[in-house]
Amino acid sequence: MELDASSVTAEIAVSLRQKADPERAQGAKAYLKSSLEHIGVRVPEIRSIANAALPRRSMPSRELILDVVDVLWAQPVHEFRLAACHVLVEHGSELTLTDLNLVESMIRESKTWALVDVLAGDVAWQIVAAEPTPAVPVLDRWNCDADFWLRRASVLSLLRPLRAGGGDWPLFCRYADNLWEDKEFFVRKALGWVLRDTAKKRPDMVFEWLLPRAASASGVTIREAIKPLSAPQREAIAAQRSSPPSSSWPPAHPNSGNA
Repeated sequence: MELDASSVTAEIAVSLRQKADPERAQGAKAYLKSSLEHIGVRVPEIRSIANAALPRRSMPSRELILDVVDVLWAQPVHEFRLAACHVLVEHGSELTLTDLNLVESMIRESKTWALVDVLAGDVAWQIVAAEPTPAVPVLDRWNCDADFWLRRASVLSLLRPLRAGGGDWPLFCRYADNLWEDKEFFVRKALGWVLRDTAKKRPDMVFEWLLPRAASASGVTIREAIKPLSAPQREAIAAQRSSPPSSSWPPAHPNSGNA
């Protein structure tokens, strides 16, 4: 039977409602300070339901994928919107550069890390990895956007390959310098996460970049960033933080190429 958006979204909706847990819903809504309806379905179950309704093996067209996402996202229900995100994750290889416009729109409407982080770290990164050169101007714009969720997304979109030991380290450094004195907690936290996960495989590279910036870093960023570093490196960072920041800003960072 040929799949269509109506049948796929109906299956997802029914399956999600069957897994509803009112007590969990109440707690999640309060924790996320969400204006959406919550029905209390666990994230692994949401992912499983979305993938079962529109499996990769069915080779759906890009048009069908986007139609399903459209219908799910239109519902003011957190779990439906998260299911839409996971449809995009599962079928990220079918997305194109123009779909960053859709991702951007969804990020702007999300207003919570619980949706933004999936859209940036699990969806946008696939598009950026497939078409890095034309995608960079889009990320450049996100990095300077008035919406702090897009600023957060600009760095989280680079996380996956950096964590694996590749990725565009110079680009992240440029974005991080631009955001280094950002006042938003969720931006500061994202910078720390990317530095921490990159440092797990390349601690010396992260340490050398971080040291001259340590005095001006937020505590939120530093606490995450130094976790994988050696004891001597952490001590050097602590000593630098006790000194006044340099008048030269930003410090030098890598010029180009992948690290």
